[in-house]
Amino acid sequence: MKTLHFKTNINCGSCIATISPELNFKDKIQDWSVDIASPDKTLTITSDYTEAEIKEILEKVGYKAEAV
Repeated sequence: MKTLHFKTNINCGSCIATISPELNFKDKIQDWSVDIASPDKTLTITSDYTEAEIKEILEKVGYKAEAV
């Protein structure tokens, strides 16, 4: 597993509630968190997914992610 960091447009608790089902129930995701206090709204994720796969998962629920 590797830890990836993304700049996102996830900016509130409601946003986190929206992405939670998508990230919590994926076998390849060990852990994730979003720092909504950060200007970049940084998503940190420990996973076996690639950057492209994480972006795709988030885009399905209406959010953008850019690897940092």
